[in-house]
Amino acid sequence: MLPKRLREQPLPAHLQSELVALTTNHGGEVISVASPLIDEPLGTVPAGTTDDVDEAFRRARVAQRAWAERSLADRTAVFDAFHSLVYRHRDVLADIVQLETGKDRTAAFDEVLDVLNNARYYARNAATFLAEKRRPGALPLLTRAREQRIPVGVVGQISPWNYPLSLAISDAIPALIAGNAVVAKPDSKTPFSCLVVKQLLVEAGLPADVFQVVTGSGQKVGGAIAERCDYLMFTGSTATGKKLGRTVGERLIGYSAELGGKNAMIVAPDVDVQKHARTMAIACFSNAGQLCVSIERIYVHTDIYDDFLHAFTHSTESLTLGKGLNWDYDMGSLIDDTQLKRVQTYVDDAVAKGARVVTGGTPRPDVGPLHFAPTVLADLPADANLREEEVFGPVVYVQRVGSVDEAIDLANALPYGLNASVFASPHTAWEIARRVEAGSATINDGYAATWGSMATPLGGVKESGMGRRHGRDGMTKYTEVKNIAQQRIVSMRGPHAMPKRLYGPLMTSALALSKRLRLLP
Repeated sequence: MLPKRLREQPLPAHLQSELVALTTNHGGEVISVASPLIDEPLGTVPAGTTDDVDEAFRRARVAQRAWAERSLADRTAVFDAFHSLVYRHRDVLADIVQLETGKDRTAAFDEVLDVLNNARYYARNAATFLAEKRRPGALPLLTRAREQRIPVGVVGQISPWNYPLSLAISDAIPALIAGNAVVAKPDSKTPFSCLVVKQLLVEAGLPADVFQVVTGSGQKVGGAIAERCDYLMFTGSTATGKKLGRTVGERLIGYSAELGGKNAMIVAPDVDVQKHARTMAIACFSNAGQLCVSIERIYVHTDIYDDFLHAFTHSTESLTLGKGLNWDYDMGSLIDDTQLKRVQTYVDDAVAKGARVVTGGTPRPDVGPLHFAPTVLADLPADANLREEEVFGPVVYVQRVGSVDEAIDLANALPYGLNASVFASPHTAWEIARRVEAGSATINDGYAATWGSMATPLGGVKESGMGRRHGRDGMTKYTEVKNIAQQRIVSMRGPHAMPKRLYGPLMTSALALSKRLRLLP
């Protein structure tokens, strides 16, 4: 059943009918989808089974072969059209994201912009990334070699609830343009963003079976996708990522995963804290902290610690909380009651063990049932659970350090390495960024600059993931490299009549000559 708000949106009539078909109960179990913004259920979607996954892969494999045979120009044209449709329906898409997640309008539009950026970037650059390339052969002139990129087949994608539009399609775009099909499982809390974007893809010209969506539980549907796909793209927790890694490892297929983080910010003594205080607050509390790359721990040089804490606290307290499909507030709600209790538990544990609440620390039922005040903690004891564990909510702790070296050591001490943020003068900041163990290091910002730099691969190190999205790597990971080489004029073993004893000396001499003439790499 489609949510009422979605039925009222100005989507094309045929897309509405397709969505009704996708969300209609055909006699099986259904999942009721709640909304943080409204009291009534947002809608229902089918609770998929392993049979549903089997059927999705059967159809996807048939469709993929025809899709891959189409020219690259045809495939990129689909995503040029998709880009236009996303732009045209940008307000509708932001509404759906807000209804599903309760996030603020700015964070919802961040998702729309991310989809637009990915569609444009990969449509423009696919020809370069996928082009057949001439490579040096084994012997100059005698061997001709080419490198080809071919699609892996059917990509499995499991996406989370915190960015249900962006992570439902942005990772799939390069896979689809490269000639693959995709079978996707959105999170059961937020399925409608993915279902709507599927219909926009169909409207843009993508064959319907090339992008399949199966709604359902992670254990049943997600596990079945991992057991059937030719490559798996996962965004979620480190614990689940490790389980899926064991599955794909047994199957010897490719795997890309963005996992958990406990992202650090380093504030050097030569930074203007007044200038950057609001940016620092947004780095921690955007999307109510429900963001894999948001900041949860801040290390501040002792020389500016007091000034920083005063400015940062003021900026945090100036953030407005709200709800609704509008631009009138800075921070929305948490996704559900489970997440609210999780955040409260972490804060209570820290306070019970001696942490000081600088600001926040409590729910905000005056705003909404799932709102939690942006929270800053100081004097955090070593045994507080949130010192090393990801809260995934609007909570950050601030720690005084005696030197930049100490801050870097503390930032690198945890097993995570997804994102880091550095606030310092340009020279100092670049030196710190090079030393921090993280897949991305953002200078004078929280994460937006690195996330938005589409040409640079992005991902985690250590227990924060493997593989990369964005850039050339974000597309070529969905391909297999094929080496095609042609031997010409004479065999690699030399003329048939040549005595075998001459093979070794002749080949080594030929290679030595090629090296001197720089004919081989």
